Amino acid sequence: MPFAAGTSVDWRHSARCRDEDPETLFVQGAQQRDAREVCTACPVRTECLAHALDNRIRFGVWGGMTERERRALLKRRPDVISWAALLESARRAAAASPAANPDAPARPRRPARPAEPAAEARPAGRAERRHAG
Repeated sequence: MPFAAGTSVDWRHSARCRDEDPETLFVQGAQQRDAREVCTACPVRTECLAHALDNRIRFGVWGGMTERERRALLKRRPDVISWAALLESARRAAAASPAANPDAPARPRRPARPAEPAAEARPAGRAERRHAG
């Protein structure tokens, strides 16, 4: 489901967790693993994650990522201005890839560069010629 301008809350209506007790997503430690399972098959997982990253939400599991995972991601990528735009762009690129669409015609491959000649096949350099024979 693509991100739509002006629909920042609409994705929540399709969230798999919409009928869950919110407390199940705001847990600590090993319980977070169980909370992340709710996100596994969620149709709006990407929008949820983008929302949490763009709004720097500090607590809970969002889009299948724990608080610690989101903090680490934000630290690794301080250059990202809009996670929503970045994730949507990545989604489009993945959808356009041949792996995502096996019926799409394959792109032609560039021919391989010829291998470097072996040392024996190269003409001798100036220093090698002086000492030869």
